[in-house]
Amino acid sequence: MARKTNIKRMLTDIENEAKFTASYTGRERFSERVMQAMGDVVREKFVGDIEEDFAYDNGPLPIGYGQTISQPYIVALMTDLLDLTPESTVLEIGTGSGYQAAILSRLAKKVYSIERIPELCESAKARLQALGYNNVETMCANGYYGWEDKAPFDAITVTAAAAHIPQALVSQLKPGGRMVVPVGLPYMHQELMLVTKDQQGHRSTDSILGVAFVPLVTEDK
Repeated sequence: MARKTNIKRMLTDIENEAKFTASYTGRERFSERVMQAMGDVVREKFVGDIEEDFAYDNGPLPIGYGQTISQPYIVALMTDLLDLTPESTVLEIGTGSGYQAAILSRLAKKVYSIERIPELCESAKARLQALGYNNVETMCANGYYGWEDKAPFDAITVTAAAAHIPQALVSQLKPGGRMVVPVGLPYMHQELMLVTKDQQGHRSTDSILGVAFVPLVTEDK
């Protein structure tokens, strides 16, 4: 019963914030498919040793190694902006605990997810498999360069802030595809950007909302 109450509270928070930010995002509400996925994925399974009630708060939570799981509203917004269909193939940069990948897996045909931190990559892979998210494939690598062997993608989502829009990811986006990526420097102003590619392959970019994300690592070490 507590879980159902917490999920309902989380969904209400998402709906309220969507209305509040509609003048920026252009979306007063998110699709029923996205909201259903947000309600179906058991969030406390992805946040470690945190009390169940806190797992559904509308805020980011630490997952170790200096990384966070984004607040539910941001997860829902970024997912909604991708306009996924049941036939979509999605690339996620920054698996983290696997929460965003789990949401995407309920909306798309196939999800490819890249995580640079080996410990997070392996734990997320095991978690997603144990929870039955069988259409998610993970890889431990530097996501800045994308996943060329699996490209092109209908949609790409980046869960860390890049200093600029990575050209490697743009090149792996299908004509007609959409990419959501936070852009900006650490601890400075960042903007959530929507990149769209038309059928001729021409790119357009729109600023959606001010955000705060951990930085996207761009170099190999």
